[in-house]
Amino acid sequence: MTEPDPTTSIAAGDAPALPANPDSLDAVRAALIDWYEADHRDFPWRRTEDPYEILVSEVMSQQTQLDRVVPAWEAFLERWPTAADLAAADRSDVVAFWSSHSLGYNNRAKYLHEAATQVETEFDGAFPTDPEGLQELMGVGPYTANAVASFAFNAGDAVVDTNVKRVLYRAFGVPDDDEAFERVASLVMPDGESRVWNNAIMELGGVACGTRPRCDEAGCPWREWCHAYETGDFTAPDVPTQPSFEGSRRQFRGRIVRTLGEYDELSLDELGPRVRVDYSPDGQHGREWLRDLLTDLDDDGLVAVEKRDDRTFARLR
Repeated sequence: MTEPDPTTSIAAGDAPALPANPDSLDAVRAALIDWYEADHRDFPWRRTEDPYEILVSEVMSQQTQLDRVVPAWEAFLERWPTAADLAAADRSDVVAFWSSHSLGYNNRAKYLHEAATQVETEFDGAFPTDPEGLQELMGVGPYTANAVASFAFNAGDAVVDTNVKRVLYRAFGVPDDDEAFERVASLVMPDGESRVWNNAIMELGGVACGTRPRCDEAGCPWREWCHAYETGDFTAPDVPTQPSFEGSRRQFRGRIVRTLGEYDELSLDELGPRVRVDYSPDGQHGREWLRDLLTDLDDDGLVAVEKRDDRTFARLR
């Protein structure tokens, strides 16, 4: 039995297909790369192939708007310009920096510090060059490892993030299925071009094929092949909604870390009013509530909690 051509059988044969003609697939690839190289957003991490600088940008960019990441990234690298500098830093200073720049999830700062330490102590100061090796670093999952391998070493696989899923879903009718997205993303990416390709397809999703598509305004290079452009159906894959940040545990955890970054240590009743205005030692949002948050942060290795003279004190680790 003859195996089906993968370019015409994306998902059980029921989705619009990529161009079956190899020449057409080459044209799809060339059109995107030409579009990207002609004009794209000039983020500073796109001008470097340093894996440390790229790792910092990738970790900072998780669920943070890129325009906000730029000044934080530049300030971070000015303070800790190399992995060796970061590894030698006091982790509490790194966490305090992260919190003061509102980069979210302070655990990321802790993991970034630990990853830099691993590079120095376990890898002789040299980053692994492939996704598998990069995943050995603390806090580096498959997506981040692949991005660093792609942008630093041109040795990655196809990146699949929310933007890429939206592009593939609309352009080629790929069903809302992670395996299908991975398969088609790998199929479309030209061999040995992960650096430019992954930058280009993410740029397409961020600039031309966003939640509100800008096909003509942005000169989308895939209009002649795009299923959504042809049909006018610009629906997109379901994206999980983030829980509300306002009033969440995450918000108050961040406030605790940010506040402790300004002091050597604070007692519960000194810290509480700085975290929320309605703090009342024996009230609903009092010492027990605050202890619970501090226990989480202590378990995460971000905060040290100590009892002295019947009082509880907290400081950044």
